[in-house]
Parts: sequence; structure tokens; C-alpha cells
Amino acid sequence: MSGLDAPSIALVGAGALGGALVRGWIGAVRKGGGLTLTVVEPNFDPVLAQELESAGAILNPPDPGPVDVLVLAVKPQAFLQAAETARGFVGPDTRVLSVMAGIPMEALSNALGAQRVIRSMPNTPARIGRGVTAYVASPACTAEDRALIEQLLEPLGTVEALSAERLMDVVTAVSGSGPAYVFLLAEVLAAAAEQEGLDKETAMRLASQTVAGAGALMLETGETPGALRKQVTSPGGTTEAALDVLTSADGLAPLLRRAVSAAAQRSRDLGKR
Repeated sequence: MSGLDAPSIALVGAGALGGALVRGWIGAVRKGGGLTLTVVEPNFDPVLAQELESAGAILNPPDPGPVDVLVLAVKPQAFLQAAETARGFVGPDTRVLSVMAGIPMEALSNALGAQRVIRSMPNTPARIGRGVTAYVASPACTAEDRALIEQLLEPLGTVEALSAERLMDVVTAVSGSGPAYVFLLAEVLAAAAEQEGLDKETAMRLASQTVAGAGALMLETGETPGALRKQVTSPGGTTEAALDVLTSADGLAPLLRRAVSAAAQRSRDLGKR
């Protein structure tokens, strides 16, 4: 791993997201990757606990010591309480990686006494390794620190670096909250199909598989959404008739712009608390 042959990692919080991360790290350990794991979680999933123990991880140590990377994956409202335990893992060279929403780097630094702080925003498909995680690093972080953090985030999916922390609010609105917009699309598409005469179960299967398949096609081909949309739109055809409605002045584009703007503003407001 960048700058460190065998980094020591402490994960605080092994729920859905922390569990996805740590399972990726276990996979790296089994492939011969040299890292040591410590995990703090009051309510361990028994299967995950067994996987960790078999990989040689230390669970809920009574006397934490400094590590190379401290990863915080608790719910934001539990951060201050978790920080009391987490401080024991922080030494002068510890990098702190947060996957918590809404906690600014300054608050992380103040609560933990660390300067090399990285804030990230994964989304829910990260649980199956198909997410996108944007991150921003404090000025104290080196290029090697950022490379190491990217490797640690890779089990969640694609990793994107940001140039400024203020952009995290936009990321929250687009990729953080974005899966909910796609799920809503599947819901309303199914409801529209049902209104046109399909039974509820068939409508939901068709809508869900269509949304999932379209996303997979975009990823597998690497073609832009615009190019793929044009491929399925014949002049004077059924798709064009639908897109005329969706691309109208009061159609999908202005609606999504307002939605993303509202989510970004809420993220800014939450970050000020």
C-alpha cells in the first residue's frame, strides 16, 4: 500500500457501510495484502465477527493504541460519543478517514486531535461494491496519504477526489442522495404502467429491471447517457413521444435541478449545526 507496506487500521462502526469496507479489506488480507485490522462495534453481526476473527482482526480492544488510519463509520449523531473511544487510536501520524455524512473536517480534527483528516461521501450501492465515493483531504495530507485512502475506499466502488470541501454538499445531493431518485423513478414508472393496465407485480418487475438494466448498460458500454438515449429514440416513435413530455420546459430537467439544489442546501444547513 502507498507509503506503508502494512498499515494498521482501526474501524469504528461496523454496520452496513463499515461492514462493506471491512469485508473488502479482509479480501485484501486473504490475497496477501499486509494490513492489520482493529474493529470497534458494540453490536457485531455474528457472521462478520467470525470473518474478522478468522482473518486475525482484533475486536473491541480494551486499550486502543495509535494506528496508521482511523476510519469512522458510525452514524453522524453518534460521532461525539464514538470520538471518546476513537481518540485512543490517534497518534501524531494517524490519518482519520470519515464516511459519516455532514461532519466537517474541522469538527473531526477538533474532536480527535488529528491534522491529517479525510472526509468522504459514499452512497448506498457501496454495500455491494457498486457505489461511488467522493472524498476531500485536509491540507496536512500528503499525496501518499490520499493514495492510501483511495485504496481503502476501493471496496465500495468508484472513488472520486474533490478539490474543496464545499463541493461535498453537491456530492451529497447528487451521488449521496441520488440512489433515492432512481428508486423513485422505478416506483413512478411502475405506477404509470399499472395505470395503463398492467398488474401491480408485473409493472414493478418491468420497471425495476428496466432501471437496473439501463444503469448496467451505461456502465458496461462506457457510452454517455445522451448517446444511449439517442440509440433507443427513433424519429416519430414511441420513445420520442415520451421524451417530448420529459424534456419539455416543465419536464424532468428543471425538476431535478430544483431537487438537487434543495438537497445541497439542506446539506449546507446541516453542516453548520
